[in-house]
Amino acid sequence: MRTIICLFCCFCCLPLRAQMAERETYLNDIKSELVKQWPGNRTVNFVFHGHSVPSGYFKTPDVKTLQSYPYLVLQTVKDAYPYAVVNSITTAIGGENSEQGAARFCREVLAHRPDVLFIDYALNDRGIGLERARTAWEKMIETAIRNSVKVILLTATPDTSVNILNEQSSLALHSQQIRELAEKYHTGLVDSYAAFREKKKNGEDTVDYMSQINHPNEKGHGVVRDLIVRWLINDADIKMINNDK
Repeated sequence: MRTIICLFCCFCCLPLRAQMAERETYLNDIKSELVKQWPGNRTVNFVFHGHSVPSGYFKTPDVKTLQSYPYLVLQTVKDAYPYAVVNSITTAIGGENSEQGAARFCREVLAHRPDVLFIDYALNDRGIGLERARTAWEKMIETAIRNSVKVILLTATPDTSVNILNEQSSLALHSQQIRELAEKYHTGLVDSYAAFREKKKNGEDTVDYMSQINHPNEKGHGVVRDLIVRWLINDADIKMINNDK
């Protein structure tokens, strides 16, 4: 049984060259577990930590758990791995920032023994600023890595009050910092902000993906789902699943 190490201290075993993890290989050990059949399999835990978006808030106070990306990911993973026992565990709290999330990290996140941890706090971290947010994210990332947890960092989903094409907006700067953290710690990255920005550049209206100013609708959550499952399922298998629907 894995022992949880809940010390927040400097992590000294970083990759020599800063680069984010390779999508094709980073979660190979998890994918190997997902294809195992009874009695040789075990439960695989995905933990989604963050604010209101992974919590499933649509038009506040309405929470649509089954249309939010943690559950959509679970559905797609189960389509790809029918023999797997998988938990999608949400430890997110609406309105929370990463400092608050770091304060309860060992008690409420590591306690679930995640195999893969997803962190999504950028929208709310605007309230504490880049420096404080970076410190909190680094504490969570370092603690997760010390506990042999694979980590996927998420950049922000849209806020329609912010010009998503403005590269100097607070959301853009927080998203850039998250990319830098993925490179520093060699973690996975789901670049939601870049995906929605590309849609805007291609003439789409991001409002079509939103249930309110700062919460995606199911279509918006689907964009995040599609980015996440590329880390968990091979491209050819994703195409097969989509063709079967």
